[in-house]
Amino acid sequence: MKHPGNLFVVAAPSGAGKSSLVKALLEIDSHLAVSVSHTTRAPRGQERDGREYHFVSAESFHAKVAAGDFLEWAEVHGHWYGTSCGAIEQTVAGGQDVVLEIDWQGALQIKQLFANAVLIFILPPSWDELAQRLNRRGEDGAAVIAQRLANARHEVEQARNFDFVIVNALFESAVFDLKTIVHSQRLKYAALRRSRPAVFDALNLS
Repeated sequence: MKHPGNLFVVAAPSGAGKSSLVKALLEIDSHLAVSVSHTTRAPRGQERDGREYHFVSAESFHAKVAAGDFLEWAEVHGHWYGTSCGAIEQTVAGGQDVVLEIDWQGALQIKQLFANAVLIFILPPSWDELAQRLNRRGEDGAAVIAQRLANARHEVEQARNFDFVIVNALFESAVFDLKTIVHSQRLKYAALRRSRPAVFDALNLS
């Protein structure tokens, strides 16, 4: 699917810092819009409906699946997550760049539908550091954290299927890496041809 806007998809195991990195990127890049996914899990901490996620019931979620409302959907840690098809297509078709925070399953589904999507995987610097971050969050019990760490063993193996990989050891450096990827994608010939067709047409460039 050809569209003038770029689609960036960021995935990571729980606790690797994906949400914090994307939030920091949005604060310094006014040309990016974030797509808010739907989920059946309950809000955590200060999360609000419509900001971090659209929090819906399992019945409502599966009704949307049946109606074809989701571009991708997957079960993660016992909860369902999905990305609105209409919201993404409308935004990128209008020339706006979009960033998605989803799991690796959804990222690979997106790539099949949007060949130009840029997949970015966030890695923790070590297993010990990942465990410490999950514990510091103070949002989950020991059993849940143990399950997230077990799932992470499989999730990090998917990094090889992504276009770019960032090791989030030092947050400021990881933000810089993420910003660099976004800026570099915008300067690619094909991406510029889609986003600024009038310039290319005036220069007789195909």
